[in-house]
Amino acid sequence: MIKLGVNSVLFGAFDFATAARHIALAGYDGVEISAIKGMCEHLNLDQWQSQAKELKQLAKDNNLEFLSMEEAGLDEDRLLKAFAAGAEIGIPVVNVGPGGKSNVEEDFVRQTDLIARLAEKAQPFGVSLCVKAHVGAAIFSTPTTLRALEKIRAPAFGIDMDPSHIYRAGEDPAQALRPVLARTRHVHIRDCLGRGPGPGTPQNQACGRGDIDLFAYCKVMAEGGYSGPVCLEVIGAGKLSLPEVSIIAAESYGYLNACLRQLGARQRKNT
Repeated sequence: MIKLGVNSVLFGAFDFATAARHIALAGYDGVEISAIKGMCEHLNLDQWQSQAKELKQLAKDNNLEFLSMEEAGLDEDRLLKAFAAGAEIGIPVVNVGPGGKSNVEEDFVRQTDLIARLAEKAQPFGVSLCVKAHVGAAIFSTPTTLRALEKIRAPAFGIDMDPSHIYRAGEDPAQALRPVLARTRHVHIRDCLGRGPGPGTPQNQACGRGDIDLFAYCKVMAEGGYSGPVCLEVIGAGKLSLPEVSIIAAESYGYLNACLRQLGARQRKNT
């Protein structure tokens, strides 16, 4: 069964206890905890040991799983802390961006060399390092994702697929998912209006409000046997109220859960 979660960056203006409570109320199975320096550090990697017990208890109290962590950057010292925190807290996936600039060959080579080395360091911790195609970065499209997959063979490496970035690269996200699904270990999901460059307002990132055919995307996941996390990632919500961000989370859950249940990839939850 595909598990649905929310990146806690959506609740970045609130503490993690509040985020966990409202993510659970919206119906989600789990949470992607944000450890993004300078944006949202619900998990502070410099102090993760002091947080670990409380975070595990909050997840248990709200009947949530830790599905993933977003660290975003490629600083080795921070990622080693992220891998250690993931191993201790029970967070199986650490998500990062690729860095670099699009269509600059030297950047692609440098960034994929770095990602390959960091993925090797993730393996002893029993966590996966996942990278997604990102608008403007060295890996930004299906062709560059496939090049990265050909090059990076570390067992702990996987792809984090995000339909909004692929859509803004001018591609059809459902078709783009097919050739990389076998090595996809995480999905970041949101909607967007238009081809960008940004994903739009937080409200228009709610699944079902934008232009992306997310049902077709879910169909590819279901037909391909994907069973990893699918986590809503909405950015730019720092000034929204708690009811506003909770509505975005709940609306997106209802849309995704309905799609995936129709496709046989989820069952009705007992509440």
